[in-house]
This record gives sequence, C-alpha cells and structure tokens, in this order.
Amino acid sequence: MDLRDIKGIGERQADKILSNFNNEEEFIEAVQNFEVDRISNIEGVSQKKAINIINALLGNPTEEFLKTDHAVQIYNDIIERILKFSSTNYSRNRVLLMNPLKNEVSIMEHVDFVMNAKDFVSKLPVDEIRMLLKKINSLEESKPKYNPSNAILVETMEDYNQLMELGLNNYCPIITGDELENPEDFEFIVYVYNQGLIEIDSENVAMVTSNADKFEIIPDMILLYYRKNYDIIQNTLKIKQILGRKSVLGDVIETLDSLESHELDEIIFDESVEEAKKEADNKLKTAIKKVDLKGDEVLDLLNEGMPKKLQQIFDDVMNEAKNQVRVKTGCSFDPFIQKYPIEIDNKELERVKKQEMAKKYVRSFEENVKAAKTLSNMKNIVENEIHEILLFDYEFTLGCFAHFYNLNPPEIGNGFSFKEGIHLKLALDTSKDMQRIDYTLESPNNVVLLTGANSGGKTTLLETIAQICIMSQMGLPICASNARVKLVDEVYFFSKKRSLDAGAFESFLSTFMPIVIRETDKLILLDELEAITELEASVKIISSFMDFIGDSNSLAIIVTHMAREILKLSDVRVDGIEAKGLDENYNLIVDRTPRMDYFARSTPELILRKMYEKSDPKLKNIYRQVLEKF
Repeated sequence: MDLRDIKGIGERQADKILSNFNNEEEFIEAVQNFEVDRISNIEGVSQKKAINIINALLGNPTEEFLKTDHAVQIYNDIIERILKFSSTNYSRNRVLLMNPLKNEVSIMEHVDFVMNAKDFVSKLPVDEIRMLLKKINSLEESKPKYNPSNAILVETMEDYNQLMELGLNNYCPIITGDELENPEDFEFIVYVYNQGLIEIDSENVAMVTSNADKFEIIPDMILLYYRKNYDIIQNTLKIKQILGRKSVLGDVIETLDSLESHELDEIIFDESVEEAKKEADNKLKTAIKKVDLKGDEVLDLLNEGMPKKLQQIFDDVMNEAKNQVRVKTGCSFDPFIQKYPIEIDNKELERVKKQEMAKKYVRSFEENVKAAKTLSNMKNIVENEIHEILLFDYEFTLGCFAHFYNLNPPEIGNGFSFKEGIHLKLALDTSKDMQRIDYTLESPNNVVLLTGANSGGKTTLLETIAQICIMSQMGLPICASNARVKLVDEVYFFSKKRSLDAGAFESFLSTFMPIVIRETDKLILLDELEAITELEASVKIISSFMDFIGDSNSLAIIVTHMAREILKLSDVRVDGIEAKGLDENYNLIVDRTPRMDYFARSTPELILRKMYEKSDPKLKNIYRQVLEKF
C-alpha cells in the first residue's frame, strides 16, 4: 500500500511525512523497524496515527479480524495486560503494533520467540531490570550550546563562510583577525589556520588546521550528545552486564568521566593564598619577638632598612608560604608583598589565575578533542547497543507476560480444544477456589448451545475462548496447560443486549445476518441474544443462524436460556455449566467446566434460596412463598 492510499492521510500530509526522511526508502525502513516515535514526532502525526500508518503499510489486518466491539475490547485487554510489563516507549509501540495473523509459520515462530523469552526471564532479576529499563529510551541529538566567552578565529572570509556553513557559529562567535583587538577579551580562542598569518601572544589560544574535522574545532559537537544521553548509556551498560553481554559502553563512560572541567576553581587559589598569609603572619610575629638586635643592627634599620636577621626571617617565612600555595594550587608564583602584616598582591594573583585558566582551557580542549575523536568513531556501535536493549525490552515484556501468566504454546489444528484454561483476569489469582476449565469445540459439533446457571461462568468461558483464539493468532502462548486452535479469518463476539426498538433491531440484523454469507472461517460467540426482540422471534433467528453456520467451516457457541425452544427447530450439541447447590455462606457451588451433551439447569431456585437465607424476616417470608411454587 502507498502512504497516500491510507485512510485519513491526504496528499499534503503524505508529502509532509516523507519530507522528514531523506528518501522514500528511508521512510519504508523506519516503518519496517516499527519506528513509531520517529513518525509520531512529525507535526500533525499522533501516536495512534503513526501506528495506523505502520499497520496499514505492513498489511496488519486487525480491523478485518476483529469484527465486533466486544472482540476489540478483548484484544485491547490483552494488549493492556502486556503493556504493564513494558518499560520503554519502543517496547510499548511494538506491543501496540501486535496484530492477529493467519500465517501459521509466522505465528509459531513468534510463539517460540515468546516461549524462549519466558524461559530467559525466569532466570533474571526482573525487578532490577525493569527499574533500569524505565530509564532507557532512544538516544536524542543534542542542541548546540552557545558560549559567547569563547571564539573561533579564522584568517580569511572564505574560512569564515566555510565554518558558518558547517554551523559552528551555533556554538560560539566566529571572528577574523581584523576583528580581534585583544585575545584576552575571550576566555578561550580556537585559531583555525591555513598559513598561520595571525600572531597571537596569549596563552588562551589553541591552534587547529583548517582541514580538521568539525569536532576538532568544537569537540562539544560530539561530547554534548554523549553527555545528554549519559544516563541512558550508563543504565544500558548495567543491563548488558546483568545479561552477560559484551559492550563498549564501559569505555564510553570511562572516557566521559575522565574529562575534567575547563573551569578553574578560583576559590582554591584565593583560600590557599589567604591561609598561607595568616600562617606567615603568625610565624613572623613569633620569630621577630625572638630577635635580639645589636646597636649597629638598629642603626642599619634606621639608615638602610631591613637588617639581615629580619630579612632572613622574612625570606624563610615567605618562601615557605609560597611553597604552601604551590602545593595546594599546583602553580608556582609569588602573591605576597613583604610587609608586616604581609599583604596579598591582588594584581599578581588575578594575573596568575587568568594565566592558569587559559592553560587549563587549552589542556581541557586537547583532552576533549581526543575524547571526541574516540567517541565519534564509536557512535554507530553505541546506537546499536542502545537499540539492542530497546529490542530486548520488547522480548523482556513478552517474556514477563508469559512468565507471570504461566502461558503455554498452542498447537495449530482443527477446532478449539484446551485443558486447564483460565481467563486472564483470573490467571494471577492464587486462591484455592480458582478453577481452571477444559473445553472442546470442533466438527461435526462446530455449533453448540451453552446452558447453565447465572453467574456460573458462561460469559467468562466465551471470553476465555476468544482470548485463546486472539492470542494464538497474535503469536502468543495462551493461558491453558495445552490447546489446539483453529486459525480463523474473523472473530465475532455479540454481547448481551437489552431489548431493541424496531430501528435498532433492523440495524442489528443488518450486522448480524450477513455473517452467514461471508466466505470466511469464523469464530462466533453469542451471549444471550434472546433479549434482542420477542422471545419467539429470537428463537427463530438464532436457530436459523445456527443452521447456516453449522454447514460451514466456522465455529460458534451460543449462550442461551432458551435451549429447549431452540432445539425444537435445530439439532445441535448442548453443553452445560451447572450449579450443584449452595455452600455454608450461601454462595453457588459451580463446576465451571462445561459438561458436553448436557442440558444444565439455570437453577433459579438456588438463587432464590440464597436470597431467602440472607434476607430480613419480612422479605424472607416473600421469598419463602415464591420458593413453595418451585
């Protein structure tokens, strides 16, 4: 199917969608890779529409398979239960794209895939992995971070225009030599040179040849991408380590963690100098008190300045202070003025801080370029590893679903037959009262009536059969110990309805009766449709419908309380779910596995007995009088 042929996609929107891809082949590849997010990120395309587009282009036939609202509800319930185990957007989108198929090979391949995932999940720390998966998503491109305190210096306007075309102006200003008045107007300058025509006497400059890669001029073009996705990479690495899979992501994390900030910690300089000054003042005060000056030394102090004894003390103390600053800052300089108390030479301190900052910028730049080169070569590998774990989440999601619901593979064959089946809504209930059921529906008894007590489980049985059918054709194991499943083209599930007026009844017939002339294999489940119109008419409609379906390859179960009346007009198998009595709490005791060829009683007297026992004395008398008539 062409994108323009999809319902709800006009020519204009189709062109807009395709314009977000380099070519149509890339768009088709995105569809085949189930890239719902990429398509739904296009303006005007919702997630639902993106899923519809992919379904239509891949030929997934959900709408053709699920023919009634109740059948769709059962399918949606299956999807919602699976989604509860999903952690990433990718996995959720893949689950939403799961559709019933009729290709036996494809179905069983996917069943095997899910069963292998179930076995794998049973050996994993599920909670830990789910917690990590919730922090993983597709990698995102980073936006340029503009820094006006840095600059790129070029020699010619030709070089200027070339870097502008590369988009490097999104990271910092690009200037020519004529515009550079004072290099110290910028914290850091990258000089992209051809011939080295510009002479710069400053330590805040790094030189790069004009034929260098973009990231050698602006390493943040690579590094910002990795920093933005750091948590995703780190959590992916943890999962791969749990799974025992090889990974380069540890090298990525190590490379990123090794990069130092180019910012200078000026506080270390200020605090080191201040601390050294205080200690030097104390040492000078103590040492000078011990000095004994002779007469000629006092005269020297008056005539020539500092006596040798005092000068030696100052020299020793200040050298010690400078050494203390060097140890703490890693920089050798003299920030002190010889006085008592000692004064700090703030101009020298600021000069050194600016000088060291420039040096650190250059060192950091060189390290960043080296890291960017390494990481740029790893980008495809990293993206593949992240995608691998997103794919794993889809596998993990289905494996958890199969594991916790204890699903088992179906066998493809004729008819429906299963043992120890249970409805999904009951499968996680560990109560001892929970009963699994066995049932068979196959030729020649491909159409049956199902009778039995109210609240006995007839509707639940129909929904369980629908679940087994739909899950099997979705390529999923099913909620039974074993099962044989017939592949069908369509599933119909008609729920209980209130009486319909003439117009609504006509509308119902126009939907219901054409089923018999559709040349497809169908599973038809009818739940107490006798209320659709007068009882006599309902009996005639249902019996006629059964005769038509009985002569086809389709399968049908009809829940009814009018089996006796229908059997007067049709000869079909009748199965029954019967209540055996009431327990000590006056709840129905029901064997929920249907008995084949058995006409079960609806046992209204048991319901009346239950109400009689639980009612107050006045109402109990009313129920007693009714019970006397049974």
